[in-house]
Amino acid sequence: MKNLLFIGCIVLTTCVTLGEVKAAEPGWSSVIVATGEYREQLDKTPIVSRPYRPFHFYGNTVRRMHYRGTPLPTPRDLVTTGLFPIMMRNR
Repeated sequence: MKNLLFIGCIVLTTCVTLGEVKAAEPGWSSVIVATGEYREQLDKTPIVSRPYRPFHFYGNTVRRMHYRGTPLPTPRDLVTTGLFPIMMRNR
């Protein structure tokens, strides 16, 4: 009986934990101005599911708020977009 109760607790814990897992944060796209089929695909995708793109301040901010809870980019984001070397040069 104790084994059955133990297994039931494990299954319940697993179900609750998996139910709370958010989708993975989207990656980065190097395309700044989308055209053609790629643009159509992006237009059909919810803004929080679209990839981060350089200079797309509004969309990137919405995604950061959704996935991270903060609108501020991390140093990793700045390096990814290529802005970090420019910012460091202008200091």
